[in-house]
Amino acid sequence: MNERGSATLELVLLTPLLLLMLLFVVFLGRLGQARNDVDRAARDAARAASIARSPLDADAAGRAAAADTLHSGGVSCRQMDVTVDTSRFAAGGDVAATVSCTVDLADVAELAVPGSQTMTASFTEPVDTFRGAQP
Repeated sequence: MNERGSATLELVLLTPLLLLMLLFVVFLGRLGQARNDVDRAARDAARAASIARSPLDADAAGRAAAADTLHSGGVSCRQMDVTVDTSRFAAGGDVAATVSCTVDLADVAELAVPGSQTMTASFTEPVDTFRGAQP
């Protein structure tokens, strides 16, 4: 029985499968990175809101911080929603931020993957007691 060239044939048959597996791993890694960026945006939004001097400033600072964080992370949201809860905005209270971002999977993976996914993250931060008083 002549088995000459069988290793080459096996390699030719397995290479596309290995490449698909590698691309799938890259896709999952990029998806995890996008989810981490949304978590980081919620944390940054809550932190920026917690050091503001008024509830109105806290809302604006939280929204701006979330947008900046997502932009710096390279995440482009088809639809982004940032909610800053300032109902307990007082010394000793807290402020919560929720970021929801719908990303196209093709943008995340830089592959021709159809569909989109909505990622949501929330974070609560205590209001900074030493932030100063509003005049």
